[in-house]
Amino acid sequence: MSNAIDAFQDVRTTGSEFLSGVEAGTVALAAGEWDRAIELLGRAHFVVEDVERSALISPESLGETLLSWTLNESQTAYYGEGFERVQLHVGLALAYLAQGDLEDARVEVRLANQLLESEEKLYSKEYRAGGIGHLLSAITYELANKPDEAYIDYERMEQKGVGTELAGRALVRLAKRLHREDALSTWVAKYGDVADAPSSNASVVVVAAVGLGAYKREFMLPIPTPDGLLQWAVPTYETRPQPITYLEIRAQGSDPAVRTTVVEDVGHVAKENLDDRIAWLAAKSAVRAVIKRELTQQLEEQVGFWGRVIGDIFTFVTERADLRCWSTLPDTWQAARAFLPPGRHELSLATNAGEPTAVGTFELEPGETMFIFVRTAGTLLHIHPIGGRRVDASVAPSRESAETPVEAEPKSSP
Repeated sequence: MSNAIDAFQDVRTTGSEFLSGVEAGTVALAAGEWDRAIELLGRAHFVVEDVERSALISPESLGETLLSWTLNESQTAYYGEGFERVQLHVGLALAYLAQGDLEDARVEVRLANQLLESEEKLYSKEYRAGGIGHLLSAITYELANKPDEAYIDYERMEQKGVGTELAGRALVRLAKRLHREDALSTWVAKYGDVADAPSSNASVVVVAAVGLGAYKREFMLPIPTPDGLLQWAVPTYETRPQPITYLEIRAQGSDPAVRTTVVEDVGHVAKENLDDRIAWLAAKSAVRAVIKRELTQQLEEQVGFWGRVIGDIFTFVTERADLRCWSTLPDTWQAARAFLPPGRHELSLATNAGEPTAVGTFELEPGETMFIFVRTAGTLLHIHPIGGRRVDASVAPSRESAETPVEAEPKSSP
C-alpha cells in the first residue's frame, strides 16, 4: 500500500491538498499504519481548519463560502463536502483508538459530531448520521469506566436510528448496570433482554469500513440559444455495487456468530448532503452560464462569427461540474461486539461473499476489550487486531497484535 500512499500524497493525483491528505491517510488506516494515518489526516485537517472553525462559529458563514463565485468550480481550492470533513475526524479517532489514546480519540469524535450538527443547522435537517462517532465515543467512555457517559452516546444512536441493534443491546446492558429501571423496561420491550454474564468477561469489538463509497458524476445540460451557448453543470453521486454487505465475528466453540450492523451509511449521507447543496451549486452554474453568454455576445459583436465560436467553446470547456471527492471512503461503517469469557479464543471473520478468514488465536484477560479493525477491498479483508495476546504458533506475531492492549472496566452483563 506504500505506493498508493505516495501516489495520493501528490496533489496532482487528487487536485486538492485536502484530498491528498485524506486519501493517503485512508490507505494508511487500511494498512494499519496508525502513526502515518494520523500524520496524513492531520495534514488534511490543517488545510480545512479555518473552514471548520468558521462552520462551528456560524454555519451561515459556511453557506456564504459555498456561494463564492468563480468561472470554473474545479479551479477553486477543495475543502471537502461537509460530510467528508466529519469523516476526517472519524478516521483520526480510529487511529488514536488503535494506539490506546482514548482522550485524543474522544476529542476527534466530539469535533466530528459538532461539525455534523453544524451541517444539520445549515440545511435545517437531521441526517441519519453520526453513528460511528457516537459508537467510538461510547466505547472509549466504557473503557474509561464512565458508563453514564457511554449511555448518552448509545441513546443518541438509538434516537437517530443508526446502529440500533448494537446500541439497543448496549442500552439494556448499561441500564441494568446504572439501575435505570424505567428506561430498562423500555429498552427490553424494544430490543429484548440481555442475559447477565460474569463481570470478568472480555469483549471483542469489530469496527469495519465496508466497500467503496459513492463517486461523483457530472449532470450537464447544454442549451443552444440565438445569443450563444448556455450550459448548466452540477455533480451527482453514483453508488457502486458492494460485494460484501456484512461480516460475522466468531470464536471457535462459541455460538452463534455475531453479525455486524451498519452504524453509518456513508454513501447515503454523501448523496443526501450533496442534494442539500445542489440548489446553491445550480444557482452558481446558472449565473456563470448567463455571464459567459454575455461575454460570447460581446465577442461576436467585436469579431463576428469566430467570436461566437470562441465564446461557445469557452463556455463548453469551463462550465463543468466539480467532480473532486474523497474516493477511498467506505460505503458503510459497520460494527459488532462479542462478549467472551477470559482465556484463549480462536477468532475468525466471515462475510456474505467468501470463506471465513482466520484472525488468530488470542489470550484475553478478564475485563479486557480487544479491537479488530477491518477494511474490505472487494471481497478481501485487511484485518488489524489490537489487544489480546496472540498465541497461535502457526502465525508470526504481527505488529498490530503486539500493540498495548486496552483495559476495560469490568462488565456486568453482555
